[in-house]
Amino acid sequence: MDQLIRILIVEDNVIIADDMQSMLEDIGYSIVANVVDYESATEALATMDVDLALVDIVLASKKTGIDLGKHIRENYNIPFIFVTSNSDKATVENAKSVKPNGYLVKPFEQQDLFTSIEIALSNFNNETTSIAKETVEDETEEKMVSNSVLRNSIFVKKNQHYYRIPFDDIHYVKADNVYLEVYTEDKTFLVRSALKDYLEKLPSKQFYRAHKSYIVNIDQIEAINTKDILINGKNIPISKEFREFILSNMNS
Repeated sequence: MDQLIRILIVEDNVIIADDMQSMLEDIGYSIVANVVDYESATEALATMDVDLALVDIVLASKKTGIDLGKHIRENYNIPFIFVTSNSDKATVENAKSVKPNGYLVKPFEQQDLFTSIEIALSNFNNETTSIAKETVEDETEEKMVSNSVLRNSIFVKKNQHYYRIPFDDIHYVKADNVYLEVYTEDKTFLVRSALKDYLEKLPSKQFYRAHKSYIVNIDQIEAINTKDILINGKNIPISKEFREFILSNMNS
């Protein structure tokens, strides 16, 4: 099942933190934790599923938000945004050293917060996919492509939100002119992408191009005949090559 983006708030001003949480929950995000210091943040990251972190630079601990940004960059494949009252040159230069995915200066409005998060998620997804495509070779290809998205999932936008969809929940993808329709059990998401490019974002041992217009999750195939496969009650046309591939694997 697709899930709302899970956000960690790291902010030492409790009033501001609670206000941020209210803003985010009102927009439709899920808050996994709301903490005030470096130690609590690292514990939350280690024990919870976090898709994005909002990090104040000045925290209620010796270690700062910049230290936390470095920790995230070195240990987790997630985007983070600095949320701070400081916009002086020295602070900005220190912040840049850990390569945040955004920098939001207080005070801000709900729309500013929403925009920063959505842009950070979109850019992060595109950047990591691009990195994977440029650096993967031979045996490392599957691992790197899997790491180009978050925790065996991919982001798909719907109704102005990015939803995280586990790969296992994707049944098939259908090309429709310049768009793709991504089908889960009970939802359809519209994505602007070429079918070939989208296939590269999905695990190569699980997703195959079954037809010039379809990518399918082979784990979701219910039945097969000479021309079609059945997934979630939908007949999907297949190529001769894909049919032979499926049958050979069924018999092996």
